[in-house]
Amino acid sequence: MREVRRKTKEVDIRVSPGEGEVRTGDPVLDHLMKTLFFYMGREVSVEASGDLRHHLWEDLGIAVGEALREEVDERMHRFGNAVMPMDDALVLVSVDISRPYLSLELEPEEEENGFLVTLVREFIWALARTLGATIHVKQLSGRNAHHLIEASFKGLGIALKQALTEGGRLESIKGVLR
Repeated sequence: MREVRRKTKEVDIRVSPGEGEVRTGDPVLDHLMKTLFFYMGREVSVEASGDLRHHLWEDLGIAVGEALREEVDERMHRFGNAVMPMDDALVLVSVDISRPYLSLELEPEEEENGFLVTLVREFIWALARTLGATIHVKQLSGRNAHHLIEASFKGLGIALKQALTEGGRLESIKGVLR
């Protein structure tokens, strides 16, 4: 994963290989980024600040997508999947690195401070657009926002790790990925 710096009038973000330190000023986002990179098997450091949580989450998704894009290779596995349990939550995550699309179906019945599906959607859709990945996240069961969202990031990490792993052939009957 290469270093990416994204600086706009709204955010200042640096994603780089490193010790796994994550500092965004948003404890929920810090927790979810550590979770994502852990399950991807990556040591990644993040330094980020922004004017609004919405901008911070969306632009961090863009930066992570840019950092991962260099790993996209015609000989990668392309597909990755995970069914992730976490307490009451069971979430399916499926990734196809070919073209951008997001289907996010999370409907928690129990809120938890800071765990917002709207922000999760902004991060994952920005990641999908920038990486060029179709990402499906589907709640199979569960009620608690924290459990559903964290299970989603664990599953996303596992699915991305699988998809980006070298596979040995071009996974497309068309002969191209896009």
